[in-house]
Amino acid sequence: MSAPREEMLAARIDLLESALARRDSEVRDLVAIGVALASERDTGLLLDRILHHARRVTQADAGSLYVVESPGRGEAPVHLRFKLSQNDSVAFRPGEFTVPISTESIAGFVAATRKPLNLPDAYSPPAGAPYRLDRSFDERARYRSRSMLIWPMVSHRDDLIGVIQLINRKSSPGPLRGPADIEDRVVPFDQRSEQLLSALSAQAAVALENAMLYEDIARAFDGFVQASVHAIEQRDPTTSGHSIRVAALSIELARRVDECREGPLAGVGFSDADLQELRYAALLHDFGKVGVREEVLLKAKKLPAGSLELILARFDYVRKAVEAETYRRRLALAEAGGSREEADRLDEECRIRLARIDDALRVIRAANEPTVLAKGTVSEVDEIAGTTFVGPDGVERPLLTPFEVECLRIARGSLTAAEIVEIQSHARHTFEFLSRIPWGRRFHRLPLIAASHHERLDGSGYPAGLPGEHVPVQSRIMAVADVYDALTAADRPYKAAVPPPRALDILRLEAQDRHLDGDLVQLFIDTEAYRAVERLGRD
Repeated sequence: MSAPREEMLAARIDLLESALARRDSEVRDLVAIGVALASERDTGLLLDRILHHARRVTQADAGSLYVVESPGRGEAPVHLRFKLSQNDSVAFRPGEFTVPISTESIAGFVAATRKPLNLPDAYSPPAGAPYRLDRSFDERARYRSRSMLIWPMVSHRDDLIGVIQLINRKSSPGPLRGPADIEDRVVPFDQRSEQLLSALSAQAAVALENAMLYEDIARAFDGFVQASVHAIEQRDPTTSGHSIRVAALSIELARRVDECREGPLAGVGFSDADLQELRYAALLHDFGKVGVREEVLLKAKKLPAGSLELILARFDYVRKAVEAETYRRRLALAEAGGSREEADRLDEECRIRLARIDDALRVIRAANEPTVLAKGTVSEVDEIAGTTFVGPDGVERPLLTPFEVECLRIARGSLTAAEIVEIQSHARHTFEFLSRIPWGRRFHRLPLIAASHHERLDGSGYPAGLPGEHVPVQSRIMAVADVYDALTAADRPYKAAVPPPRALDILRLEAQDRHLDGDLVQLFIDTEAYRAVERLGRD
């Protein structure tokens, strides 16, 4: 073999090896791009990455990306939404707008026909083409769109996802410096560019569809949570807004914890997923109230609804019985020729007995209010409980039933011991309900976090009596937020709102008693995380 022929063969081999290496690099790039796109869940970032990679592999100076405007259920899409543009040579950034899916515009044509376009000069489309380039962008940005490659993004289910539009393939890297540079360096997109964009657009369509599906699922989850909060508030309107406020306070405190760089909380951190899990848990922390009887849940006074009316009716009967008895005795006295003094004594006795009845009613009304009960009131209730009357059937009965006495002797709040147990069961109901929902690996601890907001560091909380080291830090954060909002909320019928400074003092006392996490309480106060409720009101 002659030397020239050997040299030609060697050059041919070098050329083939170079082409093979380039193709191998392109394949590796496409694989890496596919992995990068598949791992991105933020739609905005994903669109930016898709366009960036498409421009890089084709040497495009600029590009735009459109996505299908979601139509109503069962309707075909009729618009593309311009989402973003990139340009190495000008900094002009148009806002979002819509383009009809029709053959009149370049992007609309590709979307309508699902056929790609490769235009050597966008200003001179093929003869008979129904589409025309909208030059308004070029005019405003002082740019010249010349070669263009426009490709439909179609999912594996043959659904149109969007359109990629690449502009001005460059023969060499670097920005284009005006019309002359565009004339010299801009070349048509070649067949390899089409092959690369075809592969990338398929990957992009799948990644974008997955990201949109992920967002749909996230919106569905969020909608479910919001609907659940609405259901809670419909069941217990007296605490309207409580779950939303607790969520806002919890997220704010968690972010403050995440910022700690020293102290006991320095090693605690929260990712975006952790914060979302905490938000959902806080919004749903009281969902178990749907399993509590309404008469207990909405009990505003110590006596159940209707009980005071029964007591009033009973006392009214006793009053009338006293008056009737006095009338009978006066009649008998008159028939026996009794004196005026004896009649006056009967009237005075009647007046004293009626006054005692009125005094007893005042004690009962006062004791029925859900405040801290004074010792004197307890003894007065006991005294009334020992008083009897004779009913219409001639049977002697107590003025107050044992259950009524139990209610009126409640030392604090409005609930009996049994009712407190029933209210506390809402935490267990919350866990049982949320455990039935397939939260997935991302939020798998959500039921435990939501249900543990009444656990205490000293192990005296509920529903499980967990000691502090076994209570999730998210639950301890929620506990601080829950107590603060319960104290300061103005929507509770059984108590007045506590001023924030006093509420913070109570949080300190709760921390001293090891009911709340002292480090979290101090951080809540020092960073003024409690002001998140004020910002919530402004928003």
